[in-house]
Amino acid sequence: MLRPRALPQKSFPPYAYLPGKNPHPVRDPRGHSYHVEPIPVAAEASLCSDAFLWGLDLFNHGYYWEAHEAWEGLWQVADRDSPLRMLFRGLILLSAAGVKIRERKNAAAARHAKRAAALLRQLTKVPDRTFERALGMSPGALAECAEATTRIPPELQATAPGQPQPVFNFILGPNSRGMPSGSQKRNGHL
Repeated sequence: MLRPRALPQKSFPPYAYLPGKNPHPVRDPRGHSYHVEPIPVAAEASLCSDAFLWGLDLFNHGYYWEAHEAWEGLWQVADRDSPLRMLFRGLILLSAAGVKIRERKNAAAARHAKRAAALLRQLTKVPDRTFERALGMSPGALAECAEATTRIPPELQATAPGQPQPVFNFILGPNSRGMPSGSQKRNGHL
């Protein structure tokens, strides 16, 4: 199954950053985002913003460090102690888990995924279904997926340096309905 794009007009970075494997995207002059203007973050965090949708695209396609960066600006402007801020923090932690999985640091990945799951579970008390519509699954279901990753780490494929690799067996986004990706489904990672 092809992974959907929320912002197909935007090009992915030339590589998916992994610490110690590629130039740091913003600090190294060879980095893919060195002196590149990020997507502007509005004064108010929104699940309809380009920054949020770009984070979904990056996450779904295995650019976990980059997804973390896309969502961090939204987390920073979201109201303190708000459910929206909690959602962004959960997604940031899940992205960090993706980086650690790619680095084959399973203990660190499990810590991040468990922290993400704990935050996402708190969002099950939010009465409307805004988060479910934006994610394509309920926060509780996403928490389950995050924890499943800690129990059975994904099998990584050999990839070229910097090649993105999705490691989670779900796709986030308003039209995804949390559908598992074809590769994980074939490999029995449901």
